[in-house]
Parts: sequence; structure tokens; C-alpha cells
Amino acid sequence: MLLDRDPAHAFMPYPAVPAPHAPTGPLSGLTFAAKDLFDVAGYPTSAGSPHMLAMSGVRTRTAPTVQRLLDSGARFVGKTITDELAFSMSGKNAHFGTPVNGGAPDRIPGGSSSGSAAAVSNGLCDFALGTDTGGSVRAPANHCGLFGIRPTHARVSLELCHDLAPSFDTCGYFTRDGATFERVGEVLLGEDPTPLPQTPRVLLGLDAFGLLHKEVREALAPALRRAEAVLGEPQEVEVATEGFTALYWAMRYIQSREAWATDGPMIERYNPPLGPGVADRFEFSKAVTDNQFTEAQVIRAAFRKRFNAMLDGAVLILPTMPDIAPLLTESDASLNDYRNNALNLLCLSVLSSLPQVSIPLASRSGAPLGLSIMGPAGSDLSLVRLARRIAEGA
Repeated sequence: MLLDRDPAHAFMPYPAVPAPHAPTGPLSGLTFAAKDLFDVAGYPTSAGSPHMLAMSGVRTRTAPTVQRLLDSGARFVGKTITDELAFSMSGKNAHFGTPVNGGAPDRIPGGSSSGSAAAVSNGLCDFALGTDTGGSVRAPANHCGLFGIRPTHARVSLELCHDLAPSFDTCGYFTRDGATFERVGEVLLGEDPTPLPQTPRVLLGLDAFGLLHKEVREALAPALRRAEAVLGEPQEVEVATEGFTALYWAMRYIQSREAWATDGPMIERYNPPLGPGVADRFEFSKAVTDNQFTEAQVIRAAFRKRFNAMLDGAVLILPTMPDIAPLLTESDASLNDYRNNALNLLCLSVLSSLPQVSIPLASRSGAPLGLSIMGPAGSDLSLVRLARRIAEGA
């Protein structure tokens, strides 16, 4: 870590190795961190696993996405803790610890980009890279009170970044404020191949909000009014006509099969000790059948076609997560239940490959709560700019 102090326990404790950056550029004056899935020359890459760290060695190349930020003038300050093999959503790493949620220190930060969200929410850097496979940027953004984006699939390069489930993996980032969110997006995302129209149709996922408890809906009501003040009155739609249960299982089967293809050979060969929850998910992954995987792909293809058509030229408003972050004292079983409930909401962007931005607009019981907007494939920067306008009430 290149910082003198890490009160949030957000960073991997690597010896500091400077990463040269351009003296000037569009991100000059900003500091950033990268989730420890990305290779950075002079550092190992642990993927949140002591075994992977032992096998890593010091990398000699830097991931192109990290290099783009350095070339734009941003200063790298370290690599952040990730949940083990990025296959969790709690932010608790059994081997390297739990980063501190800067928005609610008594609650989990959310994973698997927990260290990146902790670093930004505690003011240790201006922005940070994360990855989002099943919700690993959107969940921590919601929990820590940050702007966060899961981009259109393959919009941002994941070269020299450890995979989890490649057909779902995306590279996103966190910031505390809308101006920095847009500034970083202009570099990382570039101009949109499919920008939103000047006055997009506005949709509200009625069945998505129907998954929330009454007190959560009430907490989000002022945020909805702020969004509608900028976007206009939305048309209520049903986003999961297939049923959330069918979409949830389609996502789980595909993600699990791909995760086992990625990490299964290493697990089978070395049998490394895996933390609670992570071990269970890999056991589940190993057992996914060919029929389950094939049927899930059919469901994904049909959903993607329908959902992409629905969002053509439109912005969809939906909750980011079912609620605020669970308390750190919650049991592993309780955290797993929360994760499974969250996947009902998170799977929409994952299965459709469409971009989603979480905006820190609300709170409940003194903890942050996010509201999300989604758009068509390739409308990422348009969404980032809209998120800033909504947050600033412009």
C-alpha cells in the first residue's frame, strides 16, 4: 500500500511499489485503488485467496484498464481486499479480514469489491476499481453510500484480471460524488456507442419494488421523487415476467458452472482451505449439471431478448438492493439469505448484459441505501451523467 495509514483495513498489506502515472491528464490530481484481481506490475495478485497469493509471484505487467487510468494522470495508491476468489457478497474475507464500511461501520461493506468500496467510502482515495459478476459493485455501492456502476458487459477491458464467470464479469468503479463519477467515466467508459435519447422513456420496475419490505419502500420514496423530478413521471412495468425465481436460478447455474471452470481445477488439485460460504458455493458449482446449465442458457437468451427490447431508448428505475447492509454480527446463514434475496434484483443486469448505476440517494436506520437506473447496452456514460444530475437535483 502506498498510503501511510489504512484505518479501514481496505488494502492488501503489500510492500509499496510506485506505479508511474502521467504528470497531467483528465484524471490528474485524483487517487485510485484497484481490487486485488487486477494485475499491477510490481505486485502479486491474490484474488482474495492465500493460495492464489502464494502461486502468484510478482506481476510484470499492468492490466490495460489500470494502465489507462495511470496514463490519464490518476495516482495509484494500492490494491484492495476482495472476497475470496470474488465469490461472495458480504465483504468478509476469512483470511484477510473485513474492510470497514465508511457509510455504516457497524455493518458489512458488501462484496466482493469490499476493499475498494471501503477505501472510497473512508476517503482513502478518490475512486476505486471493482468487478461486478453478480452484484459486486452494486451491493457495496448501496451499502457504503457510493456511486457505483456495473457497465455493459465487455464495455471495459478485464484483460489481466482474474476471472470468476466470464460471461457475467464486468469492470466497474466507485466514487463518493457525482462530478468524480462522471470524470472517471469519461476516461474508463469513453463516449457511448448508443447514447440515451435526449428525452428517454422512463420506466419503473413495479415488481422489483414489490420485493422490498414496506419500510424500505418508504425510505426510497424521497429518492424516487428526486429521480422523477429529473427524468419525468415513469411508466410502471413488470421487469420479470418470467418470474424472479426462474431468473435467479438461471443466473446461479450459469455463474456457478463458469466459476467452477475458472477455479475448480485449482481447488481440485490443491484443496485450499476456503472460507465459510465460499466453500459451499464452490461445492454447489461443482454439482451443476449439463441440463441445468443448458436450460439456464435458454432462459437467459429469452430474457435478454425481451428485456433489451423493453429498455430500448429507455431508463429503468429500480432498487439496487433489498435493504441497507446487514450488521456485522449477523450469522453466516442470515447473510446467505440476504445474498439470495439480493440476487433477485441483481440478476436483471447480469442476465441482460445491460448497464446499471447505483446512486446514493437514501438511508434507513442511519445506513445508506441506493436507488438504481438501467439503460440500453452502450448507454453507460449517459447513465453516469444522469446519475449525477439526479444526485445534484439538476
